Amino acid sequence: MNNSYLEILPEILQALTHGKPIVALESTIISHGMPYPENIKTAKELECIVRENGAVPATIAILHGRMKVGLTDGDLEFLATSKEIGKASRRDIPYLISQKLHGATTVAATMIIAQLAGIKVFVTGGIGGVHRGASETFDISADLQELTKTNVAVVCAGPKAILDIGLTLEYLETHGVPVIGFKTNEMPAFYTRKSGFQVEIRLDSEKQIAELLKAKWELELQGGIVIVNPIPAKYEMDHAFINEVIEKALIQAKKLNITGKKITPFLLGAIKEITKGKSLASNIELVKNNAKVGSKIAVELAEICKIKS
Repeated sequence: MNNSYLEILPEILQALTHGKPIVALESTIISHGMPYPENIKTAKELECIVRENGAVPATIAILHGRMKVGLTDGDLEFLATSKEIGKASRRDIPYLISQKLHGATTVAATMIIAQLAGIKVFVTGGIGGVHRGASETFDISADLQELTKTNVAVVCAGPKAILDIGLTLEYLETHGVPVIGFKTNEMPAFYTRKSGFQVEIRLDSEKQIAELLKAKWELELQGGIVIVNPIPAKYEMDHAFINEVIEKALIQAKKLNITGKKITPFLLGAIKEITKGKSLASNIELVKNNAKVGSKIAVELAEICKIKS
């Protein structure tokens, strides 16, 4: 690839050179997932959590047509406040780069750029998936397709609760993407620890997960791994209540004919409004928890690779 498109902060370049643990962080959560000032506050807190747990944070975005791995405080402020930030998935990257525009990276785009930079562990809130009613709309997130071919581990609190979790799991299984339950036998559903769907693999330590990652990629089995880490119990929302709220938000979206890449930000905003901010508080806590776990996995992976190299 043309390295002129990729800009890596010196601290992250040095960490890559010396095999230090690095954790990629997405930027859609900043520009499209949370309101200001919670978005920039959370972004900075996530970077601090990664550092506190022994890894180097690498927040990723496309700014001025360049794929940036690691952002300055000024970059974060711009992402948090500007109305010029597009939502960047795989299909958008060439356009944004060629036109020197800005994009907050989704799970899919963050995975692509992380792999280009050589980063193996990525932390987010929730992955995209098969949308409810997809049998009619064919609305399936590009995140799932990316997981079938890009060698990055994604630590999340499960698929976003607005999705069809059963069909999302079926899609991942069909395409051979491992879904690992971290200290859980059940797929979490973002705001809640339970979904009613089981995961096939449970691992109870970050070291075990790191060993699985190393084995998968050494076997040249292409694609990512989904590590689902349930929201801490004290921050989870009531399962029946949040599903009722989601149904109301979906009805609103249908009435307003909101589809495509606008649907997820709209639904998250509507859910926040209906729950009077409780869903946003849960969202912030679950992604912080993911940052802790993801950082520890990155540390263990770096240690294993160092020992066996």
